[in-house]
Amino acid sequence: MSVNRTELVQAIAAKAGLTNTAADAALKAFQEVLVEQLSAGESVTIPGLFAVSRAERAARKGINPQTGEAMDIAAGYRVKITAGSVLKRAVAK
Repeated sequence: MSVNRTELVQAIAAKAGLTNTAADAALKAFQEVLVEQLSAGESVTIPGLFAVSRAERAARKGINPQTGEAMDIAAGYRVKITAGSVLKRAVAK
């Protein structure tokens, strides 16, 4: 089972003693900062929780799944997320 945004906001509000509106604003601000930093090529690290960074992806050959023809895929970027020790321990339980 997964948690949707509304449920996440409610959980944050309950844990932090905030209103749902304040928790939603904080979550939105976190999202904006994360996007801004990654767009600028910077990484974001929350020690113990996770690290998010922008990684380069080299140009490569691919296959068009509809036609089966070979095609060139341009170089670009991807998002790399690395779990921290707190998340790793939580999953290992």
